[in-house]
Amino acid sequence: MATSPGSGSISSDEIKHLEFIQAVVTRLANGSFLIKGWTMTVAGIFFGVAANNLSWKIATTGMIPIIGFWLLDSYYLRQERLFRKLYDDVRKPNVSVEVFSMNISPYHQQVPWGKVIRSHTVVNFYGTLLLVSAAFAIGAAIKDAQGS
Repeated sequence: MATSPGSGSISSDEIKHLEFIQAVVTRLANGSFLIKGWTMTVAGIFFGVAANNLSWKIATTGMIPIIGFWLLDSYYLRQERLFRKLYDDVRKPNVSVEVFSMNISPYHQQVPWGKVIRSHTVVNFYGTLLLVSAAFAIGAAIKDAQGS
């Protein structure tokens, strides 16, 4: 049942549109969760091998996938935030968004990459892993220097 514009209530098409957007947000959030799981797995492997071999080279190499996953997770987080902006506009009665539009390009300026990459959620998670990797690298480098 469609309602007249400006009536304050939401039409069934708008409700369906919101459901579509929410489904995308949910998939993006699940993708981000899986990326964090893979990050922990890969980082754990590198930490284990670096600790077993006391190798700064392995520990330093382990930083590469952490940074790669950080960027990939930031991409997912940015996409999720863009779709949340679209969701907010669709639910507002005075904002005109084409019904069933999934176009997020008007929101790109509102969600800059740099802000997402430096958000607390990703910095705390990936920054901690990078610090642990750096600790392994520094510890192994010190051991190498003392052994020479």
